[in-house]
Amino acid sequence: MHLPSLRTLFLGLGLTLPLLVQGLDVNDFSCRGTNHTNPVVFLHGLGATYYEDINFLQYWLQNQGYCTYAETYGDYPGFPFVGGLKPISESAEEIATYIRRVIAKTGAKKVDIVGHSEGAMQALYVPKVEDGISELVERIVAIAPPTRGTTFIGLYNLAYILGDVSRELVGQVLKLVGCPACDDLGPDGAAVERLNDGEPIVQPGNRLTVIASKFDEMVTPTSTSFVHEDGVNNLWVQDFCPKDLVGHIGEAYDPNVWNIVKNALDDAPRRGFPCVIGTSGKYN
Repeated sequence: MHLPSLRTLFLGLGLTLPLLVQGLDVNDFSCRGTNHTNPVVFLHGLGATYYEDINFLQYWLQNQGYCTYAETYGDYPGFPFVGGLKPISESAEEIATYIRRVIAKTGAKKVDIVGHSEGAMQALYVPKVEDGISELVERIVAIAPPTRGTTFIGLYNLAYILGDVSRELVGQVLKLVGCPACDDLGPDGAAVERLNDGEPIVQPGNRLTVIASKFDEMVTPTSTSFVHEDGVNNLWVQDFCPKDLVGHIGEAYDPNVWNIVKNALDDAPRRGFPCVIGTSGKYN
């Protein structure tokens, strides 16, 4: 999505572009938050980069006193324009290294993580799988994670026409075309099975908020985003703004979602706010 069209969108929502993008220094390690103690690490979705997907949410939070950090993960050498394609496990190692770098450079004891789509899955996966990372993380905000895999608008259902044989063939094709992450995130994908191995997803000391839309067309069924463990806040966008029909990609650009993210970072997950789309603004 190009900047001119976004400018039109934000002006229509009553948000001025300068307010959103004046904090363009994505990795200012000298930043000290005015209202929040932890640096916030942002994780983009499949096929995105650090400078697209949830970057406008990142700039919005910067302008409210948060220190934010982001880096493209899972891209191939010589082609940095599309991230998140490598196997989930390889990208998880990159993300873990980056979290340690943010901790080292900022002097912080812990970070918070905000992820969208594959990045939301990684926000769950990395603290569970990568040694020592859960101790460096306090809050996790996962926007539309394919927690238990996604059928990608039902397309993965075709992979099972011939049973497990055809599912394996689809996985091989996805790896061949350079998207092993697509295979990992599908039903029975390696990352999905590792995340849901019977052991808790949320690690000790981590606080998780999952945000999903009932109109998400990519992570299907939509309810599979949620993590049903003690202490987890599973929130529908429509719990706050019933008339907001936001879909999967739109969740990254939706100011209503942004406010739910801010609530989670402020430890006030059910705090009401004025809806940009919809009329409630209150948790029902």
